[in-house]
Amino acid sequence: MSPATLDEKQASAAESRFEWPLCYEAENFILSRIESFTERNTFARTLAARMRDETGTLILDWTDYLLLPSSDEEALRATGYTDDPLADAPDAQKQLWHPEAMLPRVLIAPTNARYPLALGIRPEFVADFAGVHAIVREIEGAPLSRFRRLLISDENGARFEAVERRGYRGYISAEPDLKSYLAARELYQTRGRLWDDDAQGMKHAHERIALMIELVGRDLACHLIFEEERRYWEKRNRAGTEQKRRQDTLGLGWANHDHHTFRSSREHFVDLIKAFEMLGFHRRERYYAGAQAGWGAQIVEQPIEGIIIFNDVDLNPDEVEIDFSRTALSSQPKLGTIGLWCGLHGESFLEAGMHHLECRFDHALLRQQLANEGIKTMNPFSDFPFLKQAFTEGERWKVQHGRAERLLQNGSITQEQFQDFSNNGAIGSHLENLQRKGGFKGFNQHAVSIIIAETDPRNQQTR
Repeated sequence: MSPATLDEKQASAAESRFEWPLCYEAENFILSRIESFTERNTFARTLAARMRDETGTLILDWTDYLLLPSSDEEALRATGYTDDPLADAPDAQKQLWHPEAMLPRVLIAPTNARYPLALGIRPEFVADFAGVHAIVREIEGAPLSRFRRLLISDENGARFEAVERRGYRGYISAEPDLKSYLAARELYQTRGRLWDDDAQGMKHAHERIALMIELVGRDLACHLIFEEERRYWEKRNRAGTEQKRRQDTLGLGWANHDHHTFRSSREHFVDLIKAFEMLGFHRRERYYAGAQAGWGAQIVEQPIEGIIIFNDVDLNPDEVEIDFSRTALSSQPKLGTIGLWCGLHGESFLEAGMHHLECRFDHALLRQQLANEGIKTMNPFSDFPFLKQAFTEGERWKVQHGRAERLLQNGSITQEQFQDFSNNGAIGSHLENLQRKGGFKGFNQHAVSIIIAETDPRNQQTR
């Protein structure tokens, strides 16, 4: 069976899946090896402490891979790790991953050493990382290529490395086509986001994506698109701007992203999912939150880039049995939370940008650190041992008068809400503070229903 066929079968099984397992045994094994590594490598130990103290992040969530001795292989496989069908590595090394957990990948070297041989963290740009930490060494791999690697330090046989990836989950460098790369990036940077007719805007987006794929392939196109989507969102979110600044002080960037969240009107939800399908995303679990909540979501994942998207849409009780990511939804006069947000701000994939970016942190520590910067965090909407989630206080965006007028005329908002949104704007975006344990890969449907209701612009109080 080819790797592509195997991956498609796994994707099909995941599409109907709802519950993901807790993989504490696998996580504890990986944590023990990270600890063993940092005991041998001073730079890694110091950086891990700085990640916590200065950015509220954990070295586990920055770890791209570990290189372990063959003596670890049997125990690792017993925790659920298995051969990675979509990676390539030097011939002498096996490559393993855990398909049911958010945990680093592992390379196995043919040696009987009693300690981890290497640990690779993944900042967004290794040159930025090198500059911040005054590392003067040649970077393996050409600029903007699919895989770049920098040796940070080699101490007591433990190599600490930083890697940079673009649409690739293997370990072998290749020369990039820089002309095509820059042309594809520019296609997306210059795409139209402001449209009188959103259907034309979505058509335009599909056309740009198709051109990008012709130039650089779907995986690299996916990388470029989400790099730009994060940049667009960050410009309109103070919490995101501040946290990015903090992470950039260590040369890390946004490579700790957990998932991206887009909101869509009912009319254009199928168009949104089509855009992501073009980029190689596979459907995962679908959520329907029930008659009272009035919303649904389709989660999708791109297996090469490792990007996960939570796609939200208003949904009616009688639509629970349909695949609303493939079946067009009709428009309706009464808007739920998602439809109202789109009515106020526009489609996420067009004018509005993402509703939130969710990254992995030490949940309690980040909350405290952001408070010290004057950024408040809402109460957690997931507070389990294996999953903690909370939004920063929403960023209030200006609402165009014409948008508010249309919502008033179709009965979606009251006259009082119209005045409030016109004068004071409405909640637009958040940064989400998330911490996972046990490698938990899923989400909590009930908790998400609660926060959906709490972030309805009609429920927000003007400061």
